[in-house]
Parts: sequence; structure tokens; C-alpha cells
Amino acid sequence: MKQKKHKSLLHSSSLYILLMFAILLTGCGSKGEEQGETQSDVQAEEQTEPSAAEFLKEDGTADIQALQAINAEVYAWLEITGTDISFPILQPAEDEYFYLSHNIYGDEDENGCIYTEYYNNKDFADPNTVIYGRNREERFGRLHQYKDRDFFDSHREVKISTEDKVFTYQIFAAYTYDDRHLIATYDFWDKAVYSTYLEDIFAIRAMDAFIDDSVEVTAEDKIITLSTGVTGEDDKRYLVQAVLVSE
Repeated sequence: MKQKKHKSLLHSSSLYILLMFAILLTGCGSKGEEQGETQSDVQAEEQTEPSAAEFLKEDGTADIQALQAINAEVYAWLEITGTDISFPILQPAEDEYFYLSHNIYGDEDENGCIYTEYYNNKDFADPNTVIYGRNREERFGRLHQYKDRDFFDSHREVKISTEDKVFTYQIFAAYTYDDRHLIATYDFWDKAVYSTYLEDIFAIRAMDAFIDDSVEVTAEDKIITLSTGVTGEDDKRYLVQAVLVSE
């Protein structure tokens, strides 16, 4: 009996030791997970959206060097005065669609970035610089506010800041268009082609279009075209266009 009792006590002790060891391992595992979550949270905090307050200097130019420390393909900052439309502009060196699905940190992100394609130069000297952004509230989905006449009338100034210049534009048109690739379709360097294109814009009479024909825009001018999608219409684009007035 004593031998059986002794074996029983040993068995119970062994179980107790194993149980305590398992609890300690579980605790260590939880602690490790918590540390992992903390590191993720810190990483998420570090990858916040860049803001104009951080990267626009007092003289209005952009701190491009600081932005390029995040992503070397940032080259300008776009801001529409009096609105929440304020973003860095990037241009991919190779994959022209990269920033449709990646953020400024190069991570996959369904909001994408605001960007131009390599068909445009980065000095805004082209007749028409087309600037793209996803039709999402976090990006150029905000352009659809221009379907409201009051908003269109009261938010007409666009500023594009580079490292050494500030380009100021006046919005003259906002309308729904088809999905043709503008740079590939029109040779804007050909003044006759460009002039006809502008005439077609000022002839638009759609219900959801606002065109200010009091603003003179000719083939001698430089314009920007802000382009985004249209919900439920994959073959359409919503365009907001502005003419350069000072630099």
C-alpha cells in the first residue's frame, strides 16, 4: 500500500509540474503576441498619411527631400484651397498602374496614391498634365463634390508645390467624360489639336457639368486635368480641369 501511495504522490507531483510548465509557456506566448501587436501598432503609427502641415514650407513650396525620404518617386504636392483635397504627387518610373493599388510607402493599399504617368514631365510644362487618383473618399473621390454648383463656384484655386516653385491654377471645368487615355488620344503639343480639344470642353452642356466660359483658355495655356473614376460606370471618368495662372 505504501508503495502504491508513494507512486500516486509522484504521479500527482509530475502532473502538477507539467501543468505549471504549460501555464508558464502559455503566459510567455501571450506576452509575445502582445509585444507583436505593439510593434504592429507602432509601425502603423509611423506610416501615417503625409499632411500639408508637415511637408509644405512657409513659402508654399514643398519639402520634397523629406517626402522623398519616404518615397523617392514623390515630386510635388497638390492642394485645392479651402478643401480637404491635399496630397503628394508621385510618378512611377516603370509600372504606370503601380500607385492605383499601393500607398506612398510602397505597400498594397486599395486607396492608392495621387500620381501622374511617365507620359507627362514632372515640371508641369506640358500643355496638359493629367493627375490620377482612385475614386475613393480617401483620395480623388472627393472631386465629386464639384458636381455641386456652390462647391464648384467657391473652390476654384489649385496649388501645386514643388521644391522650388508654386504653380497656381484656376478651375474652369468639371464634368463626366469617357475613359479614353487623354495623352494617348490627343497630341496636346499640336496647337490645332489642343485648340479643338478646348473648344469641345467649352461646348459641353451635360446636366452634371459645370464649365466657366468666362475663363479664357487657349492652346498657349497649360492646364492640369484631375481624373478619377465614376461609381458604377467603369467606362466613365470624372474630370476637374484648371488653367495655370501664375508660377
